[in-house]
Amino acid sequence: MREAAMLRKIRAGDPAGLEGLMTAYLPYVSVIVWNILRGAMPPEDGEEVVSDVFLAAWDQATDLRAGHVKGWLGAVARNKARNKLRQAGRTLPLEENLLELPDSSDPTEGLTREEERVQVRQAVEALPETDREIFLRHYYYAQTVREIAEAMKLKEPTVKTRLRRGREKLKAMLTKGDETGEA
Repeated sequence: MREAAMLRKIRAGDPAGLEGLMTAYLPYVSVIVWNILRGAMPPEDGEEVVSDVFLAAWDQATDLRAGHVKGWLGAVARNKARNKLRQAGRTLPLEENLLELPDSSDPTEGLTREEERVQVRQAVEALPETDREIFLRHYYYAQTVREIAEAMKLKEPTVKTRLRRGREKLKAMLTKGDETGEA
């Protein structure tokens, strides 16, 4: 079923339109939600967020336009998942394997890599909350500057500036030991 037909059915109150929308976009919406909630909440909460996205499409069908449904669903999914984390008093998770470095056969090199990974994680966690969220969204969730700006209700130049400043802060934190000859 084409988007225009699905939207007509939803607007007319026909559940077949919503079923068509879910058939077409459920995997897409689920990936977005799970990429944000991964490891931070039980599966039931993620399923609830996915359901809420499609409920929003049903409730706001008059706002949807054929050809723009996928983008709208993606934005709603990101916002609802982020709001779910906030409601639970959490921020975007920094997972244990986020900064994994490849293993080496040399055990001393593995120890050094583990120390580096811990230092990078600590440096990211030391960023202010908003900067950390922007940084993780961009470098971990691979969101574009535009997506981050829309999701966080910021201007794109603000997101770019915060990313640049975040990189500078991380570089300063991570090279601090090198300058003293410690590392």
